[in-house]
Amino acid sequence: MKYRITTLFTTLTLSIFLFACAGEKKQAEELKVEDEPAVVEEVAKPKSPAANATNTVGNTMVQIDYYSPGVRGRNIYGGLVAFDEVWVTGAHSATSIKFSNDVELNGNKVSKGKYALFTIPGRTEWTLIINTDYDQHLADNYDQKKDVLRLQLTPEKLDSIQEHLRYEVLPSDNNEGKISISWADIKVSFKIASI
Repeated sequence: MKYRITTLFTTLTLSIFLFACAGEKKQAEELKVEDEPAVVEEVAKPKSPAANATNTVGNTMVQIDYYSPGVRGRNIYGGLVAFDEVWVTGAHSATSIKFSNDVELNGNKVSKGKYALFTIPGRTEWTLIINTDYDQHLADNYDQKKDVLRLQLTPEKLDSIQEHLRYEVLPSDNNEGKISISWADIKVSFKIASI
């Protein structure tokens, strides 16, 4: 009987010891995991981030939404952006322009609403296009039949490189202003008037 009690006591003691060791091992593993430095994943910045230009000209709110690609040492005009072809004038999706009221662009009336803004860059002259189909990928589905307006613009040479494509809505006096597009070494502008 004494042998059975001793054996039972020894077995119970051994079980408690093993259980305690297992608990300490688990706790040590948990501490080890907690003590390891956290892994931080770096999220790459987009090469053509979303951007917008918004301002009020007279009583008209003008909003331009676009993606702004960078030059990144590349040959832009006549290289990345082909001459004499319709360009989304941004990246990814069509650039959109929205007018809260009717406007005149270089003296041509455009009704209030949201439009796509495309250009056709040329060596000495650019064509600005206002088109009704603003919800499209790049200029893949561009349809000239949906054009509301085409303007001929003369590009200006910039003194320094504009690294990221930039639109500006610049109000002046008498319900008028200017919209400009700058990228790389070129800038084009056109007049806007609230009517």
